[in-house]
Formats: sequence, structure tokens, C-alpha cells
Amino acid sequence: MSIEVGSKLQGKVTGITNFGAFVELPEGSTGLVHISEVADNYVKDINDHLKVGDQVEVKVINVEKDGKIGLSIKKAKEQPQSREGREGYRPNRNRNHDRNRSHERDRGGKENFEQKMARFLKDSEDRLSSLKRHTESKRGGRGARRG
Repeated sequence: MSIEVGSKLQGKVTGITNFGAFVELPEGSTGLVHISEVADNYVKDINDHLKVGDQVEVKVINVEKDGKIGLSIKKAKEQPQSREGREGYRPNRNRNHDRNRSHERDRGGKENFEQKMARFLKDSEDRLSSLKRHTESKRGGRGARRG
């Protein structure tokens, strides 16, 4: 059985370094599971997740011309059902998105590009002038009052 990208294999951890773990695959070849491919969450110390001699299921994510094999443990696990498919899922509501929708409703329809651009520029200038006003007064800039 040749090792191809995308295939799932069983392997044995043969060595651990600070950047990943070496896994012996069938037919005697060895691949590397980078520390970022060990678990879905952040892995500070790989020794918390793997030990030499552990049997692991890995997915081949790349095979380089020089024979190096890149492996992933987290991609070998079955992916959970997408969020939309879960019962009771409610997507996050973006406040800015809702605010933009209310602008559209107020205008009685969809905005064209020029209207969107004009609104963006106005909002941007308002935010920038407010930011400048607050930062200059705190730094003692040109517009600050002195008393």
C-alpha cells in the first residue's frame, strides 16, 4: 500500500521533539506530525498529548519529493457535524450588519455602490475625527486646551 495524500493510516509514535512527533507508518516509513496538527486546540507541550509508543491514527497531508511525509492527527479524526446542522444552532448576529440593514430599510430598498461608498466615507471621517479629537486632547496636541 503506497502512502498517498489524504489517506488515513495507523502508526506508532517513535519520537517526540519540541516541534512535533515522528510516527512510524506501515512499510517502515516515518512521517512527522507537526505540533500544530496534534489537536484542535493550542498545544504548548506535545508531551501532554502524545507519548513514545502510542498508537495513533494519522492522515497524510503532504508527501515531498525528498520523501518527507507530513501527517495530521487532528485531520484524521472525523469532523463533527457543521454548526448549521446542529439542533438549536443560531448564527451570530453582527451588529454592524444589522445596522446596515436598517439603513437599507429606511431608504426603502437596496443601496447602489455610490450610496454605500458615500455612507462608508462619512462614517469613516466621523470616526477618524472623533479619534483625533480624543487622542490629541490626551497628548496635549494642537487642539488641546491649556489652563
